[in-house]
Amino acid sequence: MLTTLAIVAFLILIVYNLGAGLYFMMTDKGQTDRTLKALTRRIGLSVLLILLVILGIWTGVIKPHGLGQ
Repeated sequence: MLTTLAIVAFLILIVYNLGAGLYFMMTDKGQTDRTLKALTRRIGLSVLLILLVILGIWTGVIKPHGLGQ
């Protein structure tokens, strides 16, 4: 249950940063680097989530179903 909550929290943060990047892009009109920072955080969170899922599968905390059967 904790792993599901962590994954959902990561997904919410990723979507939030995507929305923040869109908002900053529309309001700043290229004057600041807030869009770049928001999208960089989104990419970093996405990579971290993928690595954590891979680590969870490798350690056995996450059990994928339907793969390799």
